[in-house]
Amino acid sequence: MTIIQNSVDIHRPIEAVYAFLADMNNHEQLMPDNIYDWSSTEDEARFTIKNMAKLALKISQRVANKEIICIPIEEAPFALTLRWKLDDKGVETTNATFVIEAELNMMMKMMASSPLQKLADHQVNTLKNILG
Repeated sequence: MTIIQNSVDIHRPIEAVYAFLADMNNHEQLMPDNIYDWSSTEDEARFTIKNMAKLALKISQRVANKEIICIPIEEAPFALTLRWKLDDKGVETTNATFVIEAELNMMMKMMASSPLQKLADHQVNTLKNILG
């Protein structure tokens, strides 16, 4: 299992950060420029990664003000879990950690690790820019 992650402190109450992340419609704002054909509901999102693959994700678990877990609902290039973990730091500050868990063989790990790390970095930085 390959685990790629990044975290950021956001100066908003944990309830506000959770409410934003718990709705898949908001996740389009977190995506990098190479994502297109986005469609979503509160629970699911479908999109294409330019020159790579189409993905369909759903929120499989919500733990209020703690964690949101997304998994593929159609075949993905590799087994994958996307997880947002939230930690209340007090004084209206929330630590948000984005974790990508991927089943990658050695070849896929060499090819996919860097783009997945860039995705994690992009998502946490964009979340901080959106929510403050």
